Amino acid sequence: MMASKEVEATVAALPKPLRERAEKLPVTFERQPNVGLQADGIEPDTLGLFTGPEFADEGKVPLPPQIILFLENLWDFAEGNEGIFCEEVRTTFLHELGHYLGLDEGELTERGLE
Repeated sequence: MMASKEVEATVAALPKPLRERAEKLPVTFERQPNVGLQADGIEPDTLGLFTGPEFADEGKVPLPPQIILFLENLWDFAEGNEGIFCEEVRTTFLHELGHYLGLDEGELTERGLE
């Protein structure tokens, strides 16, 4: 799967301390946000989502952290272009990893991960 390989390559390129954290964070792939997520306010065209506690709060919250990438939405965003798709998978993964590490939307935008 193209998206899975892109995430693996992105994780492998991270600096070691960050890579070690990212390797422990599950990444799942779904077509689109399901009905339950949409009922919770997640937009149908969302590209990715981080759920669970941030790294600093892990262990204090019963849900494990994970990143979900919505492949159909990413593909639509890339308008069927494989290069753009892979680039957006990478950017979306890093954006959600940033949330896991405690960064907010403004801090992610400053890093070019909007």
